[in-house]
Amino acid sequence: MPNKSPRVFSREFKLEAVRRILAGERIRALSDELKVLRKDLYAWRDLFRAGGAAALRPIGRPRKSDAVVPSLKERARAIAAGDPGAPERIAELERKIGQQQIELDFFRQALQRVKEARRPSSGPGVRGSTRSSKR
Repeated sequence: MPNKSPRVFSREFKLEAVRRILAGERIRALSDELKVLRKDLYAWRDLFRAGGAAALRPIGRPRKSDAVVPSLKERARAIAAGDPGAPERIAELERKIGQQQIELDFFRQALQRVKEARRPSSGPGVRGSTRSSKR
């Protein structure tokens, strides 16, 4: 039984594939031609969109200094560049996050009040809040 090790692709190979995708070639046809999984092609395209050519790492294990992780702001800018409605969507999501934070604060305070109002159910000389179910 032959040993199947994963194929390793160079940065140049990935860049060429991404350029062809962005030029309009169908991913299914490109996948068949290059003998590459479609999920890999989609991943390379997304990495390229988020971090440019530097995001497509070269062959081998990356050094810690070579790590390319786009920040949230960079990813938001990249999304906004490709979608004309993105700034409105981002503003809508920020409003929603603010509303959720207000609701979380409310529920934290309510939970704190409930905890303070409970009678202690254990301790010396303290009777439990409910009777025991033992008969």
